[in-house]
Parts: sequence; structure tokens; C-alpha cells
Amino acid sequence: MASTNLLPAMLQAVMKGQPKALADPHYPAWHLAPVTGLLNDPNGFIQFAGRYHLFYQWNALGCQHLHKCWAHWSSADLVHWQHEPLALMPDEEYDRNGCYSGSAIDNNGVLTLCYTGNVKFDDGSRTAWQCLAVQNSDGGFDKLGPAIPLPHGYSGHVRDPKVWRHDGQWYMVLGAQDLQLQGKVLLLRSENLWNWQNLGEIAGSGLNGLGDAGYMWECPDMFTLGNCTFLICCPQGVAHEEKRYLNTYPSAYLSGTLDYASVQYQHGEFAELDAGFEFYAPQTTLADDGRRLLVGWMGVPDGEEMLQPTVANGWIHQMTCLRELTERNGKLYQQPVAELQALRGEEQCYCGMAEAMPALEAEQLELVLESKGELTLNFADTLTLEWRCNELRLARRSLQTGEWLYRYWRGSAQKLQILCDRSSVEIFINDGEGVMSSRYFPRHPAQLTLRGGAEVQTHYWSLRSCMIE
Repeated sequence: MASTNLLPAMLQAVMKGQPKALADPHYPAWHLAPVTGLLNDPNGFIQFAGRYHLFYQWNALGCQHLHKCWAHWSSADLVHWQHEPLALMPDEEYDRNGCYSGSAIDNNGVLTLCYTGNVKFDDGSRTAWQCLAVQNSDGGFDKLGPAIPLPHGYSGHVRDPKVWRHDGQWYMVLGAQDLQLQGKVLLLRSENLWNWQNLGEIAGSGLNGLGDAGYMWECPDMFTLGNCTFLICCPQGVAHEEKRYLNTYPSAYLSGTLDYASVQYQHGEFAELDAGFEFYAPQTTLADDGRRLLVGWMGVPDGEEMLQPTVANGWIHQMTCLRELTERNGKLYQQPVAELQALRGEEQCYCGMAEAMPALEAEQLELVLESKGELTLNFADTLTLEWRCNELRLARRSLQTGEWLYRYWRGSAQKLQILCDRSSVEIFINDGEGVMSSRYFPRHPAQLTLRGGAEVQTHYWSLRSCMIE
């Protein structure tokens, strides 16, 4: 479909599709999700002029990965959100095959977007431009055009700019694939957002002691927290291990130190950022109060996503809850932002044997659970969590084959904080030491039941709905 015809078709799709999506019993009550069509990567997450902005990849015309636009929400409190004007559409020659992911910055009081313009050619090849757009007085965005062409020595897979300010200069990390089909992260520097110097590769497959670490590193995000500089990325092509990196593509991070002068990033081994079935393309921002916040896409490309039952109702995917990041001993910890406590209803408690605990209504639920024994959590006979002395095992059936699939978090868990929405479960382990984020599609009303003889201490709340205005 030509881009000039895109807007009328999108408007029709929203008018026809939104009532069907909102009536779906799996449509989230308090997570961010598309009004119709496909949502994927969070983009341009920023607090600007006292208000949070979250952009996202959106195809209004269907559940396929096509026609990628930037849609836009904003919020004063990270709980109540409103729709803003559509930010970017693929309507220029340099972004004709999609306005791909990127970031947002405050450039002297002007909200500025940095994104990838994706261009595919008839012979199957492709190129990419890193582009700029600025907010106008109507709340929309005016494109300024490409700032960075495809760098020499790399394939057409160069994308997802994340930009920040340091010592009066702009810096950018950029996901890339070299001509040997190895995934890399590039670091660039600029004084004015237009003239960029490529400082070279700071991480990637075969660098800094890493072996083969995939053929493409997507969605890089670099920031300093505590005594560490972290690089979050999505390395495609990482080998599956017995109990790690089991998704089609994982999301992982490196912890280390970045020397801006010598352009050296010294880091340790990969750590998986989320051990659940659905988590990808996370993006962070630095809030005005100094917190480092994260949101991720609760999906994974190229897996079983198109078999999810919501496709029949014309929509697919949602965001994770908003999370606060902290650093402890060189590791990233993730916890739900404190603002989400505003959704809690009346607190209830239970102490005693796990299997004697009454079943909980799980559609909109927060549960804090402590135990020193072994037990099993059953989410509506659709998803189970086995809590063992040295690991957690999450299980659900394949949408394609019906066989059981498993995800693992290895370690000793003493405490779980579990957030449930109508078709999602987020499990925070030991105050954020680990996370397992997953979609699931139960018959409603869904219940959570505990099994096992272990003693448990629980606090739980029903969570209010939070419609997007």
C-alpha cells in the first residue's frame, strides 16, 4: 500500500478494529496495548517538560510486521496514559519501508526523535538511514530527514539509535551487522545531531572476549547506573543453552566501564535480562528524579506470535509494566515502578500451608509471596511456575504443537512479586534480582492456585483497570 493511502486506511482500521479489540477478554486492563493491529518495540521513552512520553512501533492495518509507524502515548504519572497524535509514518523515500525504532531527546527544549528509516530494494537488498524529527506546535512531528547514511563496512542491517548527552556532546549507540554477518554495537559522537563521527565498535560478536554472540545486535541502550555502565541489547543468533537464551531471540545486558576518551568498553559476560517467554526490545530513560526506568515489548519476533488467539480479534502484543532499574554488585535489578501501587485495591494477607490458601482471582492481581519451601503456582491451568530450592521453572504449552515448553531462572528464590493482567504474568524474583515475563491466554475468569506443603506468607491486591484516554 502506498504511503499516501496509509492514513485513511489506518483511520478506518482503528474505527472498525478498536471495539473488537477492547471487547477481547484477553485485552489488558492496565498494561499498554494497541487499539488495533500490531504493537512492538517501545521507542522514544523520555520524560520531557515534566511529562512522560512513550512512542511505539505500530501497524494499524493488521497483526503483521508491516507499515511500521511511530504511535505516541503520554502520561503525568506512569499510570494514566493518553493518546497523542501519530508521530511518524513511512511516507518519505528514506523511510518508505518503515519508521523503525529509535529514541527521543530534549534538544534545548525541543522534543527530538532519532529513528531508523528502513529502505528495501527490489533485488532483496536494503539500506538504512538514521533520521531526525522535531515536535511541532500541534503535537505532531516534522521530519528533518536523514542525518547518518549507512556506515561503510556494514550490511543494510544498521538500526535503533539510542542517543544521550555526555559532557556537552551527543552520543549514540547503534545496532549493526558487519559484512561478515556478525552483530556489533557502534558508538558515535556529534556536537549538533547532524554531523556524526563513528568512533567504532564498542561491543559485539568476537569483541572484548566474547565469542560468537550472534549475527545482529538490535535495540542497544547504554547508561551508567551506580558504579557500572550497562549495555542492554537484543543479540540475534545467540546459541540456545539448556536453561538460558531459549526464546527465538533473547534480551541481554553487559556490565562494565566505558572510557569515552579511548572509546573502550570493558565488560563481563552476557546476562539474560528477562527469563520469561515474552520480553524484547527494552528501552530505558532517565527520569527527572534520577531513576532509571525501563519498559519492554512483551513479545518476541519470529516465534509463535502469530498463533496467539488475539490475532482473531485484530490485535497483538502489549508492553511490560513500567520498571525501575537499580545496580547491585554489578547486576541489574528490575522492580515495578512505585507509581503502580496506585492501582491496588484493599490489601489482603494469608499465612499458612500453600495448598490450603484459597484460590485467587488472577485477572488483575498483584501477589507478594515468600516461602522457604517448594511449591507450584498454577495460573488457570494455562501457565505453571514450579518453585524449587535452586531454580524456578515456568511452563506452558506450545500454541503450535501443544507440547510443554519451559523457561528457567537459576538461583535460590525467597520472594516473588507477581503482577497479573488478563493475558500476562510478570514475576519479579528476590526484589528484582530476576524477572520472568510471559503472555498466556487462559479461559476467564482465571484463577491462581497454590500447591505444595510449604509454608507461605502472602500479601495480595486486586488491581484497578486503567483505560487509555
